[in-house]
Amino acid sequence: MGDDACQDTLAAEVPVSLVFNGIAHAVMMATPQDLEAFALGFALSEGILDDARDCFDIEVLPVPACRAGLPAEVDATQVELTVSARSFNRLKRRRRHMAGQTGCGVCGVESFAGLDLDLVPRATPDWIDRVDAPRVLRALDALPARQLLNAQAGAIHAAGWATLDGSLLDVMEDVGRHNALDKLLGTLAMRGRLAQPGFVVMTSRGSHELVRKCARLGIAALCTVSAPTAMGVRMAQLAGVRLWGLCRAPRAVLYAAGGPDGGRA
Repeated sequence: MGDDACQDTLAAEVPVSLVFNGIAHAVMMATPQDLEAFALGFALSEGILDDARDCFDIEVLPVPACRAGLPAEVDATQVELTVSARSFNRLKRRRRHMAGQTGCGVCGVESFAGLDLDLVPRATPDWIDRVDAPRVLRALDALPARQLLNAQAGAIHAAGWATLDGSLLDVMEDVGRHNALDKLLGTLAMRGRLAQPGFVVMTSRGSHELVRKCARLGIAALCTVSAPTAMGVRMAQLAGVRLWGLCRAPRAVLYAAGGPDGGRA
């Protein structure tokens, strides 16, 4: 039994430092793949950038453990982003009001105001009702076959982008659910597809930070395999995001319908 365990493939989880115009902003634990997309998605979904065009360059650099001050064989990665002066000035203003920043957008803030839970509802697309249970379940049914890292390690979240007929297009994986979503959002931004009709499917619960990230980038619908949290549902109602949870065939539960009326299902 012990020998078998030693032969298992384990999920990679490394410290990733996000550096904006030479200033270190956050260190995340992430799967070291698709880090350009991750960094761009994080910058957009956390409100550092208004548009992908505000990011001029992204460079991924390995950092040996000895240089990073980490234990032996715990190597790190640094992602350096060159962003517009407007975005950088905004980041500096935010840093004055924060003790730290994490992927969940809550840990380390100094005050309740720093929780950044205020969302301006976006216009509801006329196709929102097409994100129904059959199409959601179709997309999620296709997700496991696209989770290549999870098939090896069994500890990886996935975020996927589906078209309105439930066809699954892009799938990104990471040990962190919010990281997987940021990788997906960054990928869509790089390809100029954030404004296209469609919805996000995820292997996780529907937590508030996932709803917040989607709402900030105008993603109209989020569908998760597990149940949402109460805060996740409330955030979806406030932002007008359509939120499906417990999406396990033959059943899916609509927790927030989306739209300007508070989105209550």
